[in-house]
Order: sequence, then C-alpha cells, then structure tokens
Amino acid sequence: MPPKKAPAQEKKVLLGRPSNNLKIGIVGLPNVGKSSFFNALSNTDLGKAANFPYATINPEEARIPVPDTRFDWLCDLYKPVSRVPAFLTCIDIAGLTAGASTGAGLGNSFLSHVRAVDGIFQVVRAFDDAEVIHVEGDVDPIRDMEIIQTELRLKDIEWVEKQLDTLKRSGRALGNNSLADKAKKEEIATVEKVLKTLSVNNKDVRKCEWTNKEAIVNGLSLLTAKPVTYLVNLSERDYARKKNKWLPKIKAWIDTNNPGDALIPFSVALEERLSSLSDEEKAEAQKDGAQSALGKITQAGYASLDLIRYFTCGPDEVRAWTIRRGTKAPQAAGVIHSDFENKFVCGEIMTFDDLKEYGSEAAVKAAGKLRQQGKPYEMVDGDIAYWKSGA
Repeated sequence: MPPKKAPAQEKKVLLGRPSNNLKIGIVGLPNVGKSSFFNALSNTDLGKAANFPYATINPEEARIPVPDTRFDWLCDLYKPVSRVPAFLTCIDIAGLTAGASTGAGLGNSFLSHVRAVDGIFQVVRAFDDAEVIHVEGDVDPIRDMEIIQTELRLKDIEWVEKQLDTLKRSGRALGNNSLADKAKKEEIATVEKVLKTLSVNNKDVRKCEWTNKEAIVNGLSLLTAKPVTYLVNLSERDYARKKNKWLPKIKAWIDTNNPGDALIPFSVALEERLSSLSDEEKAEAQKDGAQSALGKITQAGYASLDLIRYFTCGPDEVRAWTIRRGTKAPQAAGVIHSDFENKFVCGEIMTFDDLKEYGSEAAVKAAGKLRQQGKPYEMVDGDIAYWKSGA
C-alpha cells in the first residue's frame, strides 16, 4: 500500500482587514516625538508638534512612498513617462496616557483612532531633555510601553466582554443539530478564547495563532491584533554613536512581552534637521554622519501589515501595486481594475530577479522564464505581471 499522505497543514488566519489599502497609526505617550516624526516622515508640517500634551487631537494622514531599489532599477530600465511607487498611509494619532481605556485624557476618542488603523508605529522616548516635558514626570521607556500595552489590552477586554455577553444572551436557546447553531457555538468559543488570551494569559491577540475556524477574531477589530513596530526615539548624539542606556532594556522587554516585534532606533532630532536640507545637502550630511532611518521605518511598517507589491512595466508607466501576502492572481489583477478580476484569463509573470539577470523581457522569454499563470497562482513579492482578460 502506498504511504498515506500527510494531512495538509491548516492555513492560519491573516489578522486584519482583507484590503490592499491599509493604514498604520503613530502611537505613543504625549511628547515622545510622534508629530515631529510624522512631519519628517511625510515631509509636511501637518502634525501639531508642541511641548505640551494633547497638541494633536484630530489625526492627520499622509501617503508615504515606500523605498524600493527594485522599483528604481525598473524605472532606469524602462525610462517611463510615469513612475508610481508603492505607498504606505500613515496617521498621526494623539498621545495616549494611563487611564485612556476608561476615558482619561480624551482616551476614548484616541483609542477609536487606533481602532481605525491596521498597524501601529509605537514611538518610545529614550532621550533626556529638560525642555521637553514628560507627561509621567521622567523618562522611562519601559513604563511607557507598559502603559500603552495595558491600555490597549484593557480596552480590548472591555470590548470582548460586551461582545461575549451579547453572544451568550442570544445563544441560550441554541441546539446541537443545525449548522447555524453549531457555527454560533464555535463563535462563542472563539470569543471566549480571545478573552482568555487577553485577561488570563496576558498576551496580545496577535501573539496567539488563530485557525480558519476562528476567523471571527478579525470581525472584533481588536487593538492588540494590530502589528506593532517599536520606534525608539534617541538623541542625535546617542543615535550617531549607537549607544543608549535604555536600548538593551527595551529589547529585553519586547523579547519577553511581544517576541518577534520589530525594534528600530532612530532620532527625530536628526530627521528634523535632515528634512530641512535639499537632497544634495542631505546626501552630503549623511556621508560621514548618522543615516536617516525613515526609509527603513517605512519598509518595516509596510511589511508588518503583510503587504507585498508586484510591478507593471512599460514605456508609459512603471508602477508598484500593493496587495496582501497570499493574494491570488485574479484578485491581484483586480487591484488595477475590477474587469481584470471578473474576466480574468491568465497572467504572464516573470520575477524581478530573472529580468535583472537577463536584462530584457525578450531575453527572459527566450530563456523560458516568462510563465503563464492561472487563477490558483499566489503572487510573490516582486513579480512583474501582464494580465490577460476576456471581452
């Protein structure tokens, strides 16, 4: 007898909205450098940077181009009339404080702004400056991170308890026979697991693995389900010499509490200074000094949302199209136009690496590296695609 096939591994749920238009929010305590960072990142003065808490109340939004050397290379090859890179949408959210989950410091409003985004840039202050007040009185990034984590969890617990109460009240008469009743019981069990994860296991929802049967977790729009990238704001001096007394402690805290989350040191003071310079002056200033971290931060935020991009190329336009990891070819084509998805025939796909190696589309085709892919094909980051659709 032939050996039995190993059971297919169940695909884990991808947390978050099933969209290619995702947003990342800049979160932290007041006066840690959020708005100044947002201004430097977006090259604007939209963020209300000031030396007092709650200078920002209404969130500001900006689209940030995502640096990509592959996109730059493709533009050099095709020399197109139009160049459209991938973008990351960033939101500047007002500072959260201890007690925000119960409404302190306009907390309910601010937490609703966090709920509306898909990922978090958490700015952590690790610089001393007597002229920049700290809402808690002194600089302690570990305490600050614990405040943010606690407030997000408490709000999630409150939210999940309400959802569970509603589900249980409507589920009192459930039987065991109908599929609808079984589905409702599974939903209740999943929400109970979410509550246990938050309140008993003291874990963020994103740190627990969820199966396809537990996909209901996405419908809860939980704050702790959002991916977090920790951005540690250092003085320009500490950033340049790559030393700061808090960095090892911050790394240890993340490894203990949220293992796997990204940590990126940067300096808002440096980024502000560089943002006031011309491109030539900026390049000259970074030759011998510290490098800007904005490109690295943007790329990390984009990746944290499980976003990838594919390219369409030609003399008229080179464009990066944003999709979520795991997107099939028809849905990727639909990002350009719904007709491409509805009338999808196939895609002609080549990898960026193949095009770079062979130097032209004709050479890629001659080498047999241009592939026709149908509806089951799962897009890979960096694919170059030409779509065929029916009439």
